[in-house]
Amino acid sequence: MAVSLSGISPNDTRTRAQMDELLRQEGIRRDKNLDYSCGVFDDGELIATGSSFHNTLRCLAVSSAHRGEGLMNQVVSHLLERQVEQGNLHVFLYTKVKNDRIFKDLGFYEIARVDGELVFMENRRDGFARYLRALEKTKREGRCAAVVMNANPFTLGHRCLIETAARENDCVHLFLLSEEAGPIPFAVRKRLVKEGVADLDNVILHDSGPYIISSATFPSYFLRDEDAAILAHAKLDLAVFAKIAQALGLSSRYVGEEKSSRVTALYNETMAALLPQMGLEFHEIPRLTIDGETVSASSVRQAIHDGEPERVRRFLPDTTYRFFASDEAAKINAAIRAMPDPRHY
Repeated sequence: MAVSLSGISPNDTRTRAQMDELLRQEGIRRDKNLDYSCGVFDDGELIATGSSFHNTLRCLAVSSAHRGEGLMNQVVSHLLERQVEQGNLHVFLYTKVKNDRIFKDLGFYEIARVDGELVFMENRRDGFARYLRALEKTKREGRCAAVVMNANPFTLGHRCLIETAARENDCVHLFLLSEEAGPIPFAVRKRLVKEGVADLDNVILHDSGPYIISSATFPSYFLRDEDAAILAHAKLDLAVFAKIAQALGLSSRYVGEEKSSRVTALYNETMAALLPQMGLEFHEIPRLTIDGETVSASSVRQAIHDGEPERVRRFLPDTTYRFFASDEAAKINAAIRAMPDPRHY
């Protein structure tokens, strides 16, 4: 038997078709977000496969006819070696509950789970525990709330949400999603948020790190449809958030009302149902409107794309507007103008 392991080229349509079929047999769809794939071949037949996206492992499957041959170990070891070559020492994966033992045996540790559905894991025994210990150092007395946002870019709507939470609580822990997703780099988003809340002395800004899960990093490939993916994402995110809330002594989470995005609306509905079960209050704040238009990051990106500077200015705090009106933002503005659909990315 000539068994070999190698990468799978994005242009290799024949092997990609084999990969899709193997994944299908295991109840998995190929994730749309993959930057590398590999496979184990037996005389040209694909018998095991795995992929990655940034520092997450995805689409891992072994043919049922070749279980117990150590093929998953080979695939995961190969993917981890490649992660190390890319400088990623901290690696994550999502798996079905029924497979968690396999990955525990391969050196992965559970972060959180949704019973009967999926498990979120990492290759560091104390990774999440260290993250929680670091958060505990920022714990404050009194009534504390959390806000989670992408702020791509930071708008008057974001400011309104944070102001509301800050007014109603002794402190607000503001988590900014730190992955690089969308046209505005994280370093810029963080700077604009920091400047935009500088006068609110009871707001504590945190990088989300890898533990607050965004829609871009959450894989939906082993869930039956989009709604199932949204619900599983929300439930897993809340399982992680419950542990963060305990570490910080949080009593509530604030979100903006959502009417235009089904994904966010369903996510908010799930939070409204589950957070009280965790002993946390859920506050959905009406979206800020200006001149009859709802303020959102997507509408700002659309205005930049369409060359409407006054509309951009109307929706942004002065600190954010000054940045986008400066030469420093030229490349970002050009990238937004070049986007085919600046509202979604």
